[in-house]
Amino acid sequence: MGFPGTWMTESESMIYRVVPKCACSTIGQIMYYSDHGSFYDGDIHDADQGLHKWAREESHNPINANVKTRSAPAFTCVRNPYSRILSSFFDKICGIQRNGNRYRGNLVPMLVQKYGIEVGGEDGKEDFDQIRSFRRFLLFARDTIRWRRPMDPDIHWSAVSGHVSTFIVNGGRYDSIFWTEKFDEGMQGVLDRVQTRHPVDLAAIPRFNESEGHGPKRAHPVEDYFDDLSMHLVYEIYKRDFDLFRYDFENPANKMPIGEIDLDEVHAKLGD
Repeated sequence: MGFPGTWMTESESMIYRVVPKCACSTIGQIMYYSDHGSFYDGDIHDADQGLHKWAREESHNPINANVKTRSAPAFTCVRNPYSRILSSFFDKICGIQRNGNRYRGNLVPMLVQKYGIEVGGEDGKEDFDQIRSFRRFLLFARDTIRWRRPMDPDIHWSAVSGHVSTFIVNGGRYDSIFWTEKFDEGMQGVLDRVQTRHPVDLAAIPRFNESEGHGPKRAHPVEDYFDDLSMHLVYEIYKRDFDLFRYDFENPANKMPIGEIDLDEVHAKLGD
């Protein structure tokens, strides 16, 4: 199976397991900059040169070799399940994508029809009951993850631990896993361990939020979207994410972790 979702700098200085909706655009651009001294002109997900990606056939051998010898530090970045699933809703369901179309073609019309979700009209800019529609989307996300109906789960709302685990199961080992919510501290920790062709000043790096502006603005605090039932659904879907990455299930208003990530525990529990 190899290492799907894995990126590596061309200089082979660092290896990153991409997790959607967890600062992946910014991390990819930092990796690109560290080799080339400039940012990729466009969405880093579209880059087909300047960065090794498992999706590119020619990158398989160098990524494989580095993962096996552990000659470059491997890392990933995780995010609070409450804010991540909410971000997925506004970006992928309510938003118009960068190609000018709705995400995954007929997905949104199906959600409107089968789950009664509203998305803010044709352009996503009309007012609608965000809380009611999000909670209905959450039922849909649970159905895709629990029963793979009416479709397989999408990478943007499938559990972070599932993305993280493929790297471990196929023979990789993380040197660090850090939180989106403490991004500068975590990313600096990675950079401190490597020699880069170009120095990276994190304080000067812009945040490449490629989903920003796709959809309507969130009208309420995160916690307003989650009542008792939706909190139960989120825990059903993301229990391992809360447990392994030390997020606060009891309080959706608290996006910050409440403990330290135990790398040995992560490898033991996700390596089966």
